[in-house]
Amino acid sequence: MNISGLEKLSLSDYPGMVACVIFTQGCNFKCDYCHNSSLISFDKECLNEARIFEFLEKRKKILDGVVISGGEALLQKNIKEFIKKIKKMGYKIKLDTNGSYNNKLKELIDEGLVDYVAMDIKHDKNHYSFITGFDKYGYDSIEASIKLLESSKIDYEFRTTIVKEYHDLNAIENICKLINKKSKYYLQNFASSPNVLNKNITGFSKEELKNIENKLKIKYSNVFIRGI
Repeated sequence: MNISGLEKLSLSDYPGMVACVIFTQGCNFKCDYCHNSSLISFDKECLNEARIFEFLEKRKKILDGVVISGGEALLQKNIKEFIKKIKKMGYKIKLDTNGSYNNKLKELIDEGLVDYVAMDIKHDKNHYSFITGFDKYGYDSIEASIKLLESSKIDYEFRTTIVKEYHDLNAIENICKLINKKSKYYLQNFASSPNVLNKNITGFSKEELKNIENKLKIKYSNVFIRGI
């Protein structure tokens, strides 16, 4: 496993759980608003995996769950074996994914290795390659992951980080049409940081976010703005 970071305590990354967050290295997307852009490539020094398990062993009475994020965690060759070890320790597992590896995601779900999945939906179909930076990753895998989660018995959510220069109401509505109205769908406002690749993009104001939410709620009661 290529592990580049560990957040030892989080009360917000895993809903209803006290968790830690493990950040894996490497991503097949290159979104220019990503806050974890330093994890896109595989060229950073990795944390010692044994130390991670030592930490988890010591925190059994404090932590309920482990969030595995990235980068894109499903790029990791040994992700299944890694999760199995954590599950044997009694932890709940939340996986953050971009949904491009639907077959790997299905395997984890079928084997009962994940308890919660948060899947990022970057944009609507017509703008996906523009956002991710790659044409070769088809939208079919994204749609397949959406259907997979919606037909599963695990808890999940969909989420989109919205950028004022990239996302408009029409695009967000196109995403809403893909999602079952019983599925939780969160919009997360972009906030600039030194780590993002594009320093010229902006988020929405609170007034704009509320306006977007109010318009969407007319048809899509499952849409929520996170963080306001």
